[in-house]
Amino acid sequence: MRTHADTTETAGGLSGSKRTRAVFEALFVTVLWSSSYVLIKVGLEEIPAVTFAGLRYGVATVVLVPLFLRGGGHRSVRRLERRELAVLLALGLFMYAITQGAQFLALQYLRAATVSLLLTFTPAVVALCSVPLLGERASRRQWLWMAVLFVGVGVYFYPFDLGVLALVGLGIMAVGLLSNALASILGRYANRDGTLSALGVTTVSMGVGSALLLGTGIAVQGLPSLSLRSWAIVLWLAVVNTAFAFTLWNRTLQTLTATESSVINNTMLVQVALLGWIFLGESLTLTDGLGMAAVLAGALLVQVAGRR
Repeated sequence: MRTHADTTETAGGLSGSKRTRAVFEALFVTVLWSSSYVLIKVGLEEIPAVTFAGLRYGVATVVLVPLFLRGGGHRSVRRLERRELAVLLALGLFMYAITQGAQFLALQYLRAATVSLLLTFTPAVVALCSVPLLGERASRRQWLWMAVLFVGVGVYFYPFDLGVLALVGLGIMAVGLLSNALASILGRYANRDGTLSALGVTTVSMGVGSALLLGTGIAVQGLPSLSLRSWAIVLWLAVVNTAFAFTLWNRTLQTLTATESSVINNTMLVQVALLGWIFLGESLTLTDGLGMAAVLAGALLVQVAGRR
């Protein structure tokens, strides 16, 4: 006969097993996302940056649309008010068209580790933007950890002997970073009322953003004849690293806390640096490592302090 204690222990074991599985799944997703930097750098040898980004997210949207329609997503879109639809359109513009376009362009000029490090700065920018846009106030602890972030970036770039191309890349990423922060804030609005599922928000916003990217890319940069390797990279990024990875990540969010997800997501900074060193020959100095460690700690603690 099973006692209450036996039942509780079994339930606790199942819960622990589910959480452990979610942690490993989330880590697997971050590895996929980190590998995107390497694949993008390789693909940029043949594919123009904006067109490349449009192809990746355009194909990913095509993969997600059948899942979206099967769940009755098109009926949910029809029920949206104009303001809600405007938020989705803006989310597609900032999250995909500008942020991803800037990221692909910046990878032409900067190391993969540098682009990843700058994107890790997003929580600090979100905290700053939330003051005028959402009426939120950053706490003293958040300001402290934002200072650590700035110090980490300074250490990473020391002794600041940047060339013209690097400065161009940093300028592009400054636009991408601000856009990414605005997209995070818009994402709160889009997901707050629950009118559309997470899949619906992703599919619609990604569809809008990818259309803008692909249209702009073809108009400005053209669509070159791609080799089999380039098509393989585009399809892998779209199907595996985008459609599959985002779906799996959303599933892990049902089990993991926001802080746990943030910790796992921030490991990408180290992963990208290691993958860039192994596959792209990007050097890593002691100063680089110290700077990344400070940025990693600061970004995580800004998020933790904000949630408290």
